[in-house]
Amino acid sequence: MTKRKSTRSTGVRCSTARGRTAKTRATDAMADPSRTKVAEPAPARATKQALIIGLLQRQEGATLADLVAATGWLPHTTRAALTRLRQAGHVLHKTNGETGAVYRIATPARAVRSRKAA
Repeated sequence: MTKRKSTRSTGVRCSTARGRTAKTRATDAMADPSRTKVAEPAPARATKQALIIGLLQRQEGATLADLVAATGWLPHTTRAALTRLRQAGHVLHKTNGETGAVYRIATPARAVRSRKAA
């Protein structure tokens, strides 16, 4: 059994909406700058690393359970993030509290990052 070829037109056009090509629209936009949209810079989003630093800078510090709950990471991933903060130059203090280990950033000094990507 062979397939029949369609007798209908595919309807594909080389121009865009309203009969203008992309090149025509580009030249129109250059001629009238008020018609172009100016992209606004996206607001800085909070990262999980910034969230961890914020929790560690609190006076009471943060337990591993606090950090896991805030980030949604597993405990071993959260401990690895703490290691990365140490490598980046943050001074972390670990004390044993009633609910387990409590982590704090000693001084919010400017971290010196290594050349390796995080």
